[in-house]
Amino acid sequence: MQLPSTLLENAVAQFSKLPGIGKKTALRLVLHLLKQDINDVALFGDTIAKMRRDIQFCKRCNNVSDGETCSICANKMRNQQIICVVENIRDVIAIESTQQFNGTYHVLGGIISPLDGIGPDQLSIELLVNRITHEQVDELVFALSPNIQGDTTIYFIQKRIAHLKCKVTTIARGIAFGGELEYADEMTLARSIANRLPVQQYVQ
Repeated sequence: MQLPSTLLENAVAQFSKLPGIGKKTALRLVLHLLKQDINDVALFGDTIAKMRRDIQFCKRCNNVSDGETCSICANKMRNQQIICVVENIRDVIAIESTQQFNGTYHVLGGIISPLDGIGPDQLSIELLVNRITHEQVDELVFALSPNIQGDTTIYFIQKRIAHLKCKVTTIARGIAFGGELEYADEMTLARSIANRLPVQQYVQ
């Protein structure tokens, strides 16, 4: 892509580093910024830089935070005795958007995947074990990806906390609402049958 300005070309190159942003989309975004008031563009840049510079990770749950403790952990209205274990921050946002969970979270920062060189020591598993050991935790809810890596991570953590008194559950897995049964994979179908629900509970 031949551009008439080196400054423009450099800006496009930076935008195109973002996931899902190609050269054409990056150029469209840069040209849009060129039409904006220079103060608005400066505010945009300063906001991104400040976010990257000042954002922290909660010392309790490893979620993103403006301070040492995130807003979820600091919220006394939430059930502090239930911890939902997730892979990353996007999962926290996804679950929060349902407005169906009122406990706290623990962000592992990934899942165990030997093929990708990710082992237990690279995740915040010890921080989680420390929470369960020193806090009054009634239930640990695993909300990890339903695959081999996710199940391996659950198994490892279960073994790690086997000596602690804590109920361990996982989110339900099964056929998606609106999905066609014939297109479901065997593992999903098997889990759906094994974890079947009473009709009265299902239709409510």
